[in-house]
Amino acid sequence: MLSNSFKTVFSFLVFAGVLISIDACSPKPYAATNKVYRDQSKALSQQLRAEPGVPITDTIKAPAYWVGTTNFNLRKPSFVIIHHTAQNSCEQTLQTFTTPKSAVSAHYVICKDGTLHHMLNDYLRAAHAGVSRWGNLIDINSASIGIELDNNGFEPFDSLQMNSLLSLLAKLKKDYSIPTANFIGHGDIAPTRKNDPNYRFPWKKLAEKGFGLWFDDARDSVPANFNAIQALRIVGYDVKDSTAAIRAFKRHFLQDSTSRKINDLDRSILYNLQKKYY
Repeated sequence: MLSNSFKTVFSFLVFAGVLISIDACSPKPYAATNKVYRDQSKALSQQLRAEPGVPITDTIKAPAYWVGTTNFNLRKPSFVIIHHTAQNSCEQTLQTFTTPKSAVSAHYVICKDGTLHHMLNDYLRAAHAGVSRWGNLIDINSASIGIELDNNGFEPFDSLQMNSLLSLLAKLKKDYSIPTANFIGHGDIAPTRKNDPNYRFPWKKLAEKGFGLWFDDARDSVPANFNAIQALRIVGYDVKDSTAAIRAFKRHFLQDSTSRKINDLDRSILYNLQKKYY
């Protein structure tokens, strides 16, 4: 028969175990970092509410007052950049994006099972693109929404994950009037550093839904004086390292992750694409 003291200890341990279990299954496991998010958002909102001052003294007459325009709005994203996480689980990525020392983030993370985590207000600037370029745009973080797909970079993309992505892209395109051509990958904007969302990503399927451009099956003959590198630049690629740009193009449009040279098929597709992007 159990003693009263033993019963008390046993009851306490059971109660403690229940509390631990409840905490582990909490619907808000990121409550602490959510608070950091709210605090940082509050600080930024205070900056937005600050009235403009007089930045310099006019050489003729210093104005005695500022004049606030009545015509303004928030800046809106005009690009969507798609990534793969290069990590081993959705939970690992969520922890990475809620750890200050990582200094990386994204607006959305989509898990393999289709679960979608909205991590940052779309109007705020995430740290997802890094050193990158598309056309003449060099600060892509300031003009884009970053979407991370839970994928280690060596596996196909789950259909549930793709369904969630397509639904999200449709909403973003509608909400922010994002041009069809401006749905691209991290490997496109940073060809010397990145390859995501890897050559298995179904870009053609996205293009068929209106997210990104694609080449036509029936294409015109390529002129003898066609410049493939110039065409890559017209599409948007940074051609400072032309080999990296070629690989990025082939990874995106031909699902080819190894070839570094332009062949006749590549030239035909590039000639077709440059007319769409021009």
